[in-house]
Amino acid sequence: MGEWVIGAFINLVGSIAINFGTNLLKLGHIEREKHSTLDSDGTNGKHSLKPIVHYHSWRVGILVFLLGNCLNFISFGYAAQSLLAALGSVQFVSNIAFSYFVFNKMVTVKVLVATAFIVLGNIFLVSFGNHQSPVYTPEQLAEKYSNITFLVYCLILIFIVAIYHYIYRKGENLLAVSGQDNRYWRMLLPFSYAIVSGAVGSFSVLFAKSLSNLLRLAMSNGYQLHSWFTYSMLLLFFSTAGFWMARLNEGLSLFDAILIVPMFQIAWTSFSICTGFVYFQEYQVLCLSPFLKFGATLSSRFNNFRSNVIHVPVFRIGSRKKYLSLFC
Repeated sequence: MGEWVIGAFINLVGSIAINFGTNLLKLGHIEREKHSTLDSDGTNGKHSLKPIVHYHSWRVGILVFLLGNCLNFISFGYAAQSLLAALGSVQFVSNIAFSYFVFNKMVTVKVLVATAFIVLGNIFLVSFGNHQSPVYTPEQLAEKYSNITFLVYCLILIFIVAIYHYIYRKGENLLAVSGQDNRYWRMLLPFSYAIVSGAVGSFSVLFAKSLSNLLRLAMSNGYQLHSWFTYSMLLLFFSTAGFWMARLNEGLSLFDAILIVPMFQIAWTSFSICTGFVYFQEYQVLCLSPFLKFGATLSSRFNNFRSNVIHVPVFRIGSRKKYLSLFC
């Protein structure tokens, strides 16, 4: 049994734990909102929200979320980043289950069919994805960070982040001022929020992969971890992971979980795969036919997101919920 199988299994367990923790975080925000509504009765709306850490479901969610990320960190030492990042789409499946049992959401036939396609896509992914995970020296890793292709890719991401952050701020201001139900902006608002979050936050996967590589090198060849490169990777990892965690927590308080969680996962998975392909040049180990199947698998799985976000609450301004039927 290859090491990539171990990595894939650990990553699947970690991804499910992350999704479970994310839903518990959302449950904490829902409880907070309910309690604030009850506390405001008879007080003319003057009330203060309790800190989110006051709620047990949120605290448990944080622990489960961190546990899942630790498992994913371990898995990066055994398999390619592109393979593991794409396997994270199993969260689409677990999110449906958690939405049904935790939030009592209706599971339609379309959702079940889409879930079946996701499972089928993961089977193709494991069959045709990159199964190699070489160990690099710190010099090789540093050289890859200075590669011209990777630097151009980073510039493109900066441009994407700037554009979608501007779109989000503009839409947020327009909806707050006008108060009108604009279909265009209410569809674009959560999407742009997820894109910015995923573009920056997904870099924590790359830094985690680099750190995992250094740990494997230390265990096999006696590499000394106390170096400027190791500390740089730690700083960048905690910075991007902290950004992702903060945006995830804020997004869960703004948007409905059954909508924003799949959007977060799509952005996270897409950017993680692209970053791994560009930085580690993992596309070089794929021949054309498996590569096309690999891409087709991901595309078909993301297209099935259409079946999971029909008639859901999208965005809250003040105390009002706005509803939107997406993609209908």
